[in-house]
Amino acid sequence: MSDTRYTLGGDEHLFAELSESMSLGAFFRGILITKELAARNLPGVTEICPANASYQIRFDPDVLDVADLQNTLEDISATVGESQGVLSTRVLEIPVLYDDPWTNETGQRFRDRHQDPNSTDLEYAARINGYPDVGSFVKAHSDTPWFVSMVGFVAGLPFMYQMVERAKQIQVPKYLKPRTDTPKLTVGYGGCFSCIYSVKGAGGYQMFGVTPVPIYDPEQRLDHLKDFMILFRPGDIVKFRPIDRAEYDDIVAAVERNDYTLVSAPVEFSLEHFEADPAGSATTILEALHAH
Repeated sequence: MSDTRYTLGGDEHLFAELSESMSLGAFFRGILITKELAARNLPGVTEICPANASYQIRFDPDVLDVADLQNTLEDISATVGESQGVLSTRVLEIPVLYDDPWTNETGQRFRDRHQDPNSTDLEYAARINGYPDVGSFVKAHSDTPWFVSMVGFVAGLPFMYQMVERAKQIQVPKYLKPRTDTPKLTVGYGGCFSCIYSVKGAGGYQMFGVTPVPIYDPEQRLDHLKDFMILFRPGDIVKFRPIDRAEYDDIVAAVERNDYTLVSAPVEFSLEHFEADPAGSATTILEALHAH
């Protein structure tokens, strides 16, 4: 589309910015464009990386002229409107132990870097979003599906955007100063994005809980990571399911035995249908998961 801004990144990269603001429409259009580019198998294109409201293409300039690449992208963009098209994707169920002991302990070690040193991350997030307690906030976070708009920053980390009307979206600022520690598989939140920390390390997102399901395994030992070491793909849809400590421990044991089955189902997603009826569209997505 004419409002797309293209920028060169050295001799081998072309960056396309679809929107200056985050929106499901911008994410959706970027994924449709990059999927169509991949389907065309354009000689010289070596990597395609969709991101939040943008994407980047790596190409071989000895094979493909950048002007020809941009012309191809503009041609694809002209056929992909912000609300047009259907995305064949999948919905994944991710169990989460909210208010867990590990992120709570970590949070206590870094309260001097937090907006509210006297509350937990969950308590703070619930309060500033107008929820009366942590339980109702967890329900709001886990009841709706989430759209994976990008995977990266560290290997395998998904950025997920809540699939609700804009007025109902959860908004939480990042820590005032980043932590030097975050437990592996922490479910975090910053701005309008939820995420899962694929590895232990520094971070600034609010910490809501942990999942027992590995999402990144370079050795590909687990059944749900045998095809690729990274679980999530841009365009995936995620449903968080709250679990208690007993079920968390059971899943950890199943993962260690390589006996855990990730719950997922194929689904067709139309942004046009979602925008016309967000609640009904979300229900249809979750029904596909339960039916499977």
